[in-house]
Amino acid sequence: MNSLIRRAQQVGLARAVCFLLLFALVPLRLADPKPLQELRTRTFDFFQVLRPRPQEIRPVVIVDIDEASLKSIGQWPWPRTTVADLITQITQLGAVAIGFDIIFPEPDRMSPAIAERSFRGIDAETRAKLDRLPSNDDALADAIKHSRVVVGQAGAAMAEVKTAAEAALQTGFAVRGPDARPYLVTFAGLLRNVPVIEQAAAGRGLFSIDPESDGIIRRVPVIMTAQGSLVPSLSMEMLRVVTGSSAILVRVDQAGIQSVAVPGLEVPTDRNGQFWVHFNRHDPERYVSAKDVLQGNVPADRLAGKLVLIGTSAIGLLDLKTTPLDAAIPGVEVHAQILESVLSKSSLVNPNYAIGAELAIAIFFGLAIIVAAPMLPASIVIVLGGCLIAGLIGLSLYLFVEHNLLIDFTYPLISSWLIYLVLTFVNYFREQKQRRQIRSAFGYYLSPHMVEQLARSPEKLVLGGEERRMTILFSDVRGFTTISEYYKDDPQGLTRLMNRFLTPLTNAIIERKGTIDKYIGDAIMAFWNAPVDDNEQEAGDGNAVARRLAQRRAQTRSRSERRQLYADAHRHRAQYRAVRGRQYGIRFSLQLFGFGRHGELGLAARKPDQGLSHSCCDRLTHR
Repeated sequence: MNSLIRRAQQVGLARAVCFLLLFALVPLRLADPKPLQELRTRTFDFFQVLRPRPQEIRPVVIVDIDEASLKSIGQWPWPRTTVADLITQITQLGAVAIGFDIIFPEPDRMSPAIAERSFRGIDAETRAKLDRLPSNDDALADAIKHSRVVVGQAGAAMAEVKTAAEAALQTGFAVRGPDARPYLVTFAGLLRNVPVIEQAAAGRGLFSIDPESDGIIRRVPVIMTAQGSLVPSLSMEMLRVVTGSSAILVRVDQAGIQSVAVPGLEVPTDRNGQFWVHFNRHDPERYVSAKDVLQGNVPADRLAGKLVLIGTSAIGLLDLKTTPLDAAIPGVEVHAQILESVLSKSSLVNPNYAIGAELAIAIFFGLAIIVAAPMLPASIVIVLGGCLIAGLIGLSLYLFVEHNLLIDFTYPLISSWLIYLVLTFVNYFREQKQRRQIRSAFGYYLSPHMVEQLARSPEKLVLGGEERRMTILFSDVRGFTTISEYYKDDPQGLTRLMNRFLTPLTNAIIERKGTIDKYIGDAIMAFWNAPVDDNEQEAGDGNAVARRLAQRRAQTRSRSERRQLYADAHRHRAQYRAVRGRQYGIRFSLQLFGFGRHGELGLAARKPDQGLSHSCCDRLTHR
């Protein structure tokens, strides 16, 4: 427990840095930059690939202006009388409602009154008869009046003034809560159908789809603003027409749009009024060729009771979209899958509280890492980290599969990983600095092995000291005063002489894992078994040093120099108190009291060439 407390105290700086990082990551999620959005949407794509929406019912059929239809009937655009025949046939087959993923913004150039202008060589009477014939747009409007048809519109970048007639055709909205417009996808203008078609239709909706930055369709707005007014999407307007409602209900809170509803159906959206489409794989069974419908080759029950969308899969008409499951599908199928998701009640929901939930998870795990990780072994941290990753991914996948909830695990995972990474690096650099300080403090007093041992285990430097059994060595030069007088005219020579004495003695001490406490003029003081353990400290280290000095005596090149290298070696057993100094290292203080029995010193009796003498203390009273 004490070790854990000490380790917790040692990482104060790292924790402070990580707390700042954690607080900085909160506004990052609120700002939701593009890279974070893309990572989140890619994660949701992966979930859809793992678990596509099951095809339980088929409430929507697509009447497809496909390549076979173009080959049989002719190039697009077809005469609107042909489109009128298509609507009539679909209505007779029992379709509940028809939606156009097509727009008719200009009068049909094949209407008689318009076409005759391009004819040459016809007389004035024939031209007059052609002018009196009904236009193709009127024929299409008449077919639309006898069915329930929602015509398509498109958002435009150029603003246009809305006329009174256009305003009268606007879909009604009821907003519960704050103003919804600040949160919605906005278009400056609106591209409409020719007025006669607009007025004949039961509803009007935008088929505009805004893909993500990577070109993949994931979300489709179900309500938008255009020309300053709320407008519905094509699929949402079809649901309104089918339910017979006169208005669409929009629920708004302080975070944004919650949902859009018609009687009996509620469509959950994100805060911007966009619907997360729960896709399944492209299915050719959704499609019926427009050629077959016009030629009467479609069974009666194929369209009965279904919502019908009219669109195109022809490659030349360039209406192909990319989804998380398919590289290319016709754009009309996106609207079909929206309707299927809503009607089968398998809509994906990214609720407004998702941001709060993600932030709460990230803060909780971030604080847990900051508090606990420095006090736990690395192996346990790795195991817990793996559990964290598996838990977040598993929870997010479970919510997707069982509840159709889109809760992002990437942000909590990234924030937790960043915090742990910063915590690790700060502690690493701090530990490296501590090791450098230890090496600097003890590099001149301990053997490299002992220094490395201290650097690896700095906790061995106990604050306040500790008591242990030690071996202590004192050694100085006998007759140093006389020797100093001999070198009074050559101080550099005296320095060289002392270096020749102290250097081999220092090496001998360090090689025997001793600690040099201090140099006192001609004397040196050293001890063993501190500040790190030395189990061999009682194996005669002081005598080993003495033997080394004797070998040094034999290596001395002149008798006069040998006379100056006599030393006294004192071996004592004591206990030490290690006191932590400032950041520059450790200061050791020895207090020796009460010598018992002394060995014979015999300094005056010995001759200069008798070699080394030493003093041993059998008993030492210490504090």
